Amino acid sequence: MLQAAQRLFDRDGYVATTVEDIATEAGVALKTVYSAFTTKAGLLRALWDLLLKGDSDEAPVAQRAWYRSVLEEADAERQLRLLAAGACSVKVRIGALLKVIRSASVVDPDSAALWQLIQSDFYENQRAIVSTLHARRGLRPGLSATEATDILWSLNHPDVWLLLVDQRGWTPQAFEAWFADTLCQQLLDTTSAGRTPVRRSPRSATQRHLGQP
Repeated sequence: MLQAAQRLFDRDGYVATTVEDIATEAGVALKTVYSAFTTKAGLLRALWDLLLKGDSDEAPVAQRAWYRSVLEEADAERQLRLLAAGACSVKVRIGALLKVIRSASVVDPDSAALWQLIQSDFYENQRAIVSTLHARRGLRPGLSATEATDILWSLNHPDVWLLLVDQRGWTPQAFEAWFADTLCQQLLDTTSAGRTPVRRSPRSATQRHLGQP
């Protein structure tokens, strides 16, 4: 049923898709859909949870192995590059549904509530990562943990992914390279004793996308 809903949401949008449409697409009785998810909003939330996590395990993102590895990484630059890789991998899965939810949030209260929940949960996950950088004194001089969280949240925001990848046609690889480099430049203290200059990811992917040599 979730796969059927995803196909219809992608094709027709959330608002135009009815529960009856989903039941027909899935080849099940209408009451089967309602028994499993109660409402169309409940079905959307279940689909979001599945795509966000990548499996049916109920553990939240904050308890996922890839996210825990980011929190536990002691090297600040490597920590941000692991974050960029993990975040982009997740966005490849959720990108199409993000677009559906973002569009529906303008006219549908349930979608608007889910969109706000996505953003608030997302902010808290970014704040936890910045807290580890701050505790290790990895942030650049003069940058507070709150400001750093705002920067990370903004650069990693779903809207940025949708603008660059969905609308402008960037590849996920080009986005990841830009995202990782920009995070390191904006957040890290590259003047600390013993810290090497921030390594730039190869720019060839981004340059090829932009038509540069």
